[in-house]
Amino acid sequence: MLNSRYAAPIAALAVPLLLYGGALVSQYGFGLHPCEMCYWQRWPHQAAMLFAALALLLRRNDAAMRALTILAAMAIAISGAIGIFHAGVEYGWWEGLTTCSTTQSGPVSLDDIMSAPIVRCDVAQWTLGGISLAGFNAIFSLVGAAFVLSLLRRRRLPA
Repeated sequence: MLNSRYAAPIAALAVPLLLYGGALVSQYGFGLHPCEMCYWQRWPHQAAMLFAALALLLRRNDAAMRALTILAAMAIAISGAIGIFHAGVEYGWWEGLTTCSTTQSGPVSLDDIMSAPIVRCDVAQWTLGGISLAGFNAIFSLVGAAFVLSLLRRRRLPA
């Protein structure tokens, strides 16, 4: 069990790093192109990594380290909340976006546009046990955020 002074900010860095890394591996390693809501889930993870890295850089200031770690945990939880919304759209529980997205960036030609994959937000590209990648992000993000906050709470309890 992690019980050092830096356990919470280290976990706050590791959780989004692993989840964001998994998203990049699924995209570039397995060809699962992200939709618009997939990108939305990545942004809070990027913010969480920044907050956690700053928390570790400012580790001599306990209050700053703690505040930044809390912000990182909140960002991780926000990604989880977006994941819940996205999974609900995929499962047809509620309506989501009405537009589709592509993975094209930068200047594009008509041929690029015509050959770009159209990725729908309401169709899961991959599932395991009936859980989509958005669903897994929701689960792992919310559990990860709770874990980070529990590490912060443990540290404040008397030894």
